[in-house]
Amino acid sequence: MEGELILLGKYIGAGVACTGMGGAAIGVGHVVGNYISGALRNPSAAAGQMATMFIGIAFAEALGIFSFLVALLLMFAV
Repeated sequence: MEGELILLGKYIGAGVACTGMGGAAIGVGHVVGNYISGALRNPSAAAGQMATMFIGIAFAEALGIFSFLVALLLMFAV
């Protein structure tokens, strides 16, 4: 019974940690949406801001990968 309770806690913790992946998806949507909005307002400056957009996407996705890593550690670590 005690082992099952620990397993339940691991799975609940992993599920809560995975909500960070949803937050990363929302963050990427905001970054790209704001880039497109700015590019439509000033098309001549869009090419200069593309590198900044990719850096923003990388940072947002890194947070999602970290939350996925925490979920895996909670599920499979001792």
